[in-house]
Amino acid sequence: MSGGCRVRANVTVVSTDFSAAEAPSEASERDIYMRFMKCHKCYDIIPTSSKLVVFDTTLQVKKAFFALVANGVRAAPLWESKKQSFVGMLTITDFINILTRYYKSPMVQIYELEEHKIETWRELYLQETFKPLVHISPDASVFEAVHSLIKNKIHRLPVIDPVSGNALYILTHKRILKFLQLFVCEMPMPAFMKQTLEELSVGTYTNIAYIHPDTPLITALSVFTHRRVSALPVVDHHGKVVDIYSKFDVINLAAEKTYNNLDVTVTQALRHRSQYFEGVMKCNKLETLETIVDRIVKAEVHRLVVVDEESRIVGIVSLSDILQALVLTPAGTHTHTHTHTHTHTHTGSVNAQIELGVICIAV
Repeated sequence: MSGGCRVRANVTVVSTDFSAAEAPSEASERDIYMRFMKCHKCYDIIPTSSKLVVFDTTLQVKKAFFALVANGVRAAPLWESKKQSFVGMLTITDFINILTRYYKSPMVQIYELEEHKIETWRELYLQETFKPLVHISPDASVFEAVHSLIKNKIHRLPVIDPVSGNALYILTHKRILKFLQLFVCEMPMPAFMKQTLEELSVGTYTNIAYIHPDTPLITALSVFTHRRVSALPVVDHHGKVVDIYSKFDVINLAAEKTYNNLDVTVTQALRHRSQYFEGVMKCNKLETLETIVDRIVKAEVHRLVVVDEESRIVGIVSLSDILQALVLTPAGTHTHTHTHTHTHTHTGSVNAQIELGVICIAV
């Protein structure tokens, strides 16, 4: 497994001490990852040190997105001083929604991005779709976190102390899978890990959202908005996957202040990637789940593009699909069932230095 996932010293693996006379049953092996995650708390996954950026809702939207870039983070909890509580999250999805909603042409400045405060944007955008902040306690199990992420179709789950009301960390599918991967060698491997994606039906293989190299950037952003996906494979006119444009790539528009011209093609936009790009991470339907998990963790990506022998797009396997297969499906858990994750807001205090509405907390 690749590095970068430090965990606390008090973490212990679920018992796997099976005697020779009492070998683990297939059923007990099948739900071993579920039992592992039920035995560990969200607190166990929080790094010994990390940075958490919090935005006050009175901060200008433009400054908030610049702050995401400056701090190298993808999302931040939103603090409303009037309520003395966390009321939501600001993510790259918000940036995309603002651009698609208000962009007109390269000749017209996006006033709403330049002048609106976060609270103004939330009032306009969420007036009919408002939902309470989904968050979780540090004492809740990792299993509950997985369930909440998948059930609520979210990519980030704030860990908030129910006593102090302070935000401690933001949990993601990626962090949880890395945590599990640290201990898989100490647990019996379930038989389903040797089965293929095709046999397990893991991933999405119908109605795949994708774009072409010459697709205008504003069109790609609209696809993100309407299809609610986190990445779009870039497919040439022969159906072959040649690149991928993810929501994270969109933040480069803020980093380079190029968001006023969205008529450029996706290919032109991808030339401005801020990090080295090794290429599209791919797989095929005949590879085992074990291979897929190992590849996605080592590559530190959020999804693999499923292709055929000619590198033509077949489907997408996301971190959400993988955690569903590893943890929820063996447990017989469906994502529409009840979860104990909190969806109401806690009041509390933010004990940190505030500068221009941006709060940086060293955890």
